[in-house]
Amino acid sequence: MPVHTSESSRGSGGKGVGLGLALASALTFGGAGPAAKPLIEAGLDPLHVVWLRVAGAALVMLPFAVRHRALVRHRPALLAGFGLLAVAGAQACYFAALSRIPVGVALLIEYLAPALVLGWVRFVQRRPVSRAAALGVVLAAGGLACVVEVWAGLSLDALGLLLALGAACCQVGYFVLSDQGAEAGDQAPNPLGVIAYGLLVGAAVLTVLARPWGMDWSVLAGSADMDGTAVPAFVLLGWIVLVATVVAYITGVLSVRRLSPQVAGVVACLEAVVATVLAWVLLGEHLSAPQIVGGAVVLLGAFIAQSSTPAKASGGPVAQGGVEREPSAPGTAV
Repeated sequence: MPVHTSESSRGSGGKGVGLGLALASALTFGGAGPAAKPLIEAGLDPLHVVWLRVAGAALVMLPFAVRHRALVRHRPALLAGFGLLAVAGAQACYFAALSRIPVGVALLIEYLAPALVLGWVRFVQRRPVSRAAALGVVLAAGGLACVVEVWAGLSLDALGLLLALGAACCQVGYFVLSDQGAEAGDQAPNPLGVIAYGLLVGAAVLTVLARPWGMDWSVLAGSADMDGTAVPAFVLLGWIVLVATVVAYITGVLSVRRLSPQVAGVVACLEAVVATVLAWVLLGEHLSAPQIVGGAVVLLGAFIAQSSTPAKASGGPVAQGGVEREPSAPGTAV
C-alpha cells in the first residue's frame, strides 16, 4: 500500500491526519512504560527490556526491510542515523540516565527535544520560527515539569544529566530524520523501509550494549504483577513490541512528514501525560494535583503549537510547517 507523503496530503486535510497520527504516536509510545515496569519488577534488567522491544519490532518489520532493500544503496546515511539516534541512542541514553538521576528529571530533560528542534531550525538552518510554536514549547516544557514532579528529588549528577541531554538530542535526530525527503513527494524514502532498517541497526547496537545472552529468559514464561493482577509476561512484551514500538514509530514518522519536526515534537510531549495517566490506571500510581494541572498545560501547549500551524505545502514560517518566506507582518516570527 502506498504510504508516501504527497503534496495533497499536506493540505488542511493532511494537517488533520498528521495531528491524528501524532496523537496516536504519543498514545502508543506512552503505553511502553506502564507495560515495561511490571517486567522489570519481575526480574528483567531495564536494558534487556529495551533490547527485547527493539529486536522484536525489527523482526516484525523485517518484511518491509526486504521489500525496500534498495534504500541500503540509496540512503545508507539516513538508515544508519535513524537506527543510531532515533532507536538505539534515545533508548540507551534514557535508561542509562535513569540509573543516575530521578525518572522525572530524566524525562523532563529528554522532552526538551522540541525546544532543541526549534533551536536547530532557527540557528542552524537559519529559518524563521513562529512565536506560537515557541510559546507551545515553553508551555509544554513547563507542564512536563509538573507532570513528572521535577522538584521531587533532584540530583545534580553531571553524567546523568549529560545522558538525559543525550537522549533529548537523539530525539531531535528522530524528528529531523523522520522529515528527510518529505518534500520529494512520491520520491521520498519509504517510511516503513526507513523504520525497518532503523530498528535493525538499533537492535544490532543494543545487542552489544545489553548482551542479551545473560538475560533471565524464564521471566518471559511467567507472569508479571500489574497492580495486583497477574498478567502473562509475553502479553506485556507483545504490547510493547507491536503497539508501543511498531505502531508508535510508524504513526510518529508519518505524522512528522505531514506536520513538521517541531510541531510533531510538541505534540509528542503528550507521551509523558499518557504514561502518567496509564500508570495511574494500570499500576495504581496516583496522580497528584500538580500532575493533573501539568497535564492540562501540556495539552494547551500542544494545541497552541499546532492550531496556528498550516501544512507544509503552504507558506509561512518553518516552525508552522511551511516553506521559508518573509513574515507577512512584523513580529509574527522570530
